[in-house]
Amino acid sequence: ATSPHAFRACLVRATPLIGLAWKEATMSLDFSETYKRTGPPPVFSPDGTKIATAVDHRLVLRDAETCGVIFMQECFCKISAIEWSSDSDHVLCAMYKKNQGKVQVFKSSDDEWRCAIDEGPAGLVFARWAPCGTRVLTISEFNLRVSVWSLLDTSCVYIKHPKFDSGRGLDFSPDGRFLCVVERKQCVDSIVVIDCGSWTTAAKFQSSVDDVADAKWSPDSTSIAVVPSPHSESGLLVLHSPDGRVLREFKPEEDETSVFSKDGKTATAASSSGITCHRWSSGGSFLATGSRDRKTRVMNHVSWRAFATLTHSSRIVAPATVAVYQETETKVTGTFKKAKETAPGEKENEKL
Repeated sequence: ATSPHAFRACLVRATPLIGLAWKEATMSLDFSETYKRTGPPPVFSPDGTKIATAVDHRLVLRDAETCGVIFMQECFCKISAIEWSSDSDHVLCAMYKKNQGKVQVFKSSDDEWRCAIDEGPAGLVFARWAPCGTRVLTISEFNLRVSVWSLLDTSCVYIKHPKFDSGRGLDFSPDGRFLCVVERKQCVDSIVVIDCGSWTTAAKFQSSVDDVADAKWSPDSTSIAVVPSPHSESGLLVLHSPDGRVLREFKPEEDETSVFSKDGKTATAASSSGITCHRWSSGGSFLATGSRDRKTRVMNHVSWRAFATLTHSSRIVAPATVAVYQETETKVTGTFKKAKETAPGEKENEKL
């Protein structure tokens, strides 16, 4: 995307040179013309053959190779979000206009097929696809409920009291069998696991985290990581099995940190080392956590114990051979040119 009002497609072509040994590949970039767009950024279909864009209240689908228009439909009002289904054929257009929230679904292979979802007085603030590609999830205003709409038989299932309205705390397991929802009822947070086959509650449990910020499945769909909010007093990261059993409650130990006062003297204070973020490894065997003491701890999925601690020091000393460049823009005769700043100790090779 080149600006909030236009986008340009970039086609990357890599040409490997094959000989007696594998040599360095050459790469060329081909840029298309600039096309108008508004609202959300362009979205590629999962199979990479189509691009979906929004122009005010119109949905425009283009061929990813030629950028030619292959499909166009009008929506009720200005489009706020676009999402492809897993089959790369259906496109979801969400319109979050206050008191007029609606969702429309179109089929790229059939101009006549369409679907409209309206929550009525409850309003609509978020929408997304289920992994199966035949159901759409919407969240109403004031976090009243999550609605699961079926495109096959027009049925609807309600999940009440979601804590968030932005899609956070709403996570499908990688195998698509279960949905994890963070629920808040009477000021108490709970984790609800929904069976995506029957859309009934498979498990419901409370975590030791006093203020849940998110709940994420592991890549192997065997555990759920419940993360605290940044201002949570406990700072705990709790790992649960899908049935609610606690696998591990993890919080880094508080340590002594040296701080410098205004008069230059060194004082010692205890640093609060609660969990602030986490990331799973691609296979789900490892879990990395970040904390307020600026350390990353890596745990394994067998004992859930930290086997490595990576420290981010307050001062980083780079090798003397490292050159750092910064790209800046300078205005020359009404146009902008990019200026290249050289690293200290190097000569400037060119002037703009």
